[in-house]
Amino acid sequence: MSEKLIEVVDNAGVVRLTINRPKALNALNSAVLTELEAVLTELEQRNDLRAVLITGAGEKSFVAGADITEMREKTPEEARTFASQALRAIKRLEALPVPVVALVNGFCLGGGCELALACDWAVASDNAIFGQPEVLLGVIPGFGGTQRLPRRVGPAMAIDLVTTGRKIDAQEALRIGLVNRVMPQAELEAYAEELTQQLAGNGPLAVRAAKQAVHDGMDQDLDSALALETALFAFCFAGEEQKEGMSAFVEKRKPNF
Repeated sequence: MSEKLIEVVDNAGVVRLTINRPKALNALNSAVLTELEAVLTELEQRNDLRAVLITGAGEKSFVAGADITEMREKTPEEARTFASQALRAIKRLEALPVPVVALVNGFCLGGGCELALACDWAVASDNAIFGQPEVLLGVIPGFGGTQRLPRRVGPAMAIDLVTTGRKIDAQEALRIGLVNRVMPQAELEAYAEELTQQLAGNGPLAVRAAKQAVHDGMDQDLDSALALETALFAFCFAGEEQKEGMSAFVEKRKPNF
């Protein structure tokens, strides 16, 4: 039996996905995207899901990009089909109702950067290298980079990165807001475990509502977004989670969600 291209580890509803093509620096090909969609289909059905962490196998690369060997001889229609497949998988990852965190080690280029952009936040090791170098290959980003990157770092910086194809280190990625935190590579796994415990300990319905409020509100005018927030805030009072959380606070104990 061949190795899975997406390894799945479940820790009390916090699911870690590892793209497992280390010899190819975890480059995204059609097979990886097909398997990722299959995994996401299963995750979408789970009511006990708390958070998703995504990373790449090995210490050299998160995802070095799309698989150039596979793309090289594609026709325009084949390229459209490939990009559509990638966009569909990445959008489904982005649309999960729980927090999605990219754990970035090494190369995070092209399709890898686009994958990280679809996550709610990214934590990078100090050896991480980011970029959208597609213009160096005679193409443009095709997995959402021209749209999600300016929404994350602003249009001026996005134009810089997608037209020069230059690569940036983890500290510059942090400075421009592409990632949320940078740490020594040796500490990334310990942080992932700490984050897993923190996310698993929070009220799961509240966390989902918070993500929905931010994501859905970004596409609305302020008054509509505030109305959405109020509705979701009120929704939190409909179940036992709010009662347990507030009772635990008053009683000076840890809540049991």
